[in-house]
Amino acid sequence: MKFETDIAPHWLGALTVPTMMRQVLYAMAPLIAAMVYFFGSGVVINLIFASALCLIMEISSLALRGRNIRQFAGDGSALVTAFLIALALPPLTPWWVTTTACLFAIVFAKHMYGGLGYNPFNPAMVGYVVVLVSFPEQLAHWPGYGAPIADTGTTLTVFLHGYAAGLPDAVSGATPLDDVRIGLNQMQMLGEITQKERYGLLGDAVWQWLNLAALAGGIWLLYKKIIRWHVPIAMLGTLLALYALFALFAPASNTPALLGLFSGGTMLAAFFVATDPVSAASSNRGRLIFGAGIGLLIFVIRKWGAYPDGIGFAILLMNMAVPLIDRYTLPRVYGHRDSP
Repeated sequence: MKFETDIAPHWLGALTVPTMMRQVLYAMAPLIAAMVYFFGSGVVINLIFASALCLIMEISSLALRGRNIRQFAGDGSALVTAFLIALALPPLTPWWVTTTACLFAIVFAKHMYGGLGYNPFNPAMVGYVVVLVSFPEQLAHWPGYGAPIADTGTTLTVFLHGYAAGLPDAVSGATPLDDVRIGLNQMQMLGEITQKERYGLLGDAVWQWLNLAALAGGIWLLYKKIIRWHVPIAMLGTLLALYALFALFAPASNTPALLGLFSGGTMLAAFFVATDPVSAASSNRGRLIFGAGIGLLIFVIRKWGAYPDGIGFAILLMNMAVPLIDRYTLPRVYGHRDSP
């Protein structure tokens, strides 16, 4: 009997990079749908524009580096970066802000370090932090609770020019983390702040649903074994423990644990950003330390820092610590006395 043979490798069960990236994009679908529902067409415009920019920059960078464009540009990593950037930006974001974020993410944070697999920092977070520091006013324009959703014409005008005549101030407002932070700084009691109509069972009536949608996508990634549980569980567990500890001693002046977990980009960061296999720690023990460090830094920045969320800074700071974490957590190589 004749058996058909093929070249090695013969095991075809491993997930390829394009397959993994597609699963990540699929997992973002609930969050994208929720954001479009609550924020309008600006989310779609951000996604389309960021995707086109990131693909153009990816192809251009590969061409300049003399790499196989068809092979590397089609792996889906540039699209995942584009989607993360677009979802992190407010729906009323001018084109030059998105362009700057994509430029620093794809060109500076990814290809200047050698491309996919060699970048020490998460590209999407590099792009996001650059524009967060450079354009703080534009990145504060999240729709306020109960505000009318800007129509497509107004959204395109803001996208092209940075402003729109007659755009009401009520369209943008404080996010729940901003609202709590401002209220506590004004010596208001937490009960006064959270009695507002905007707050629901888990937190803000809008952001709680966005975080639940991101959580649903994260659970899908865990089920498909695209990501491992160590980073998100360590990050969320550390955040929960710190919020609960501070609320235990001073409940009237500290953010409730559920509000902290289901506000801002917490769930998006825990399951889609911090789990990046390239810029995260390599061992399971290292991932636990890495995730716990992110949770700790997010809490510190939210409570005492100048930014109400702080996720981008926390992830990049822990990216810097990954070589040290790997040094002390990777198992010893057989035949060597010390860990690599």
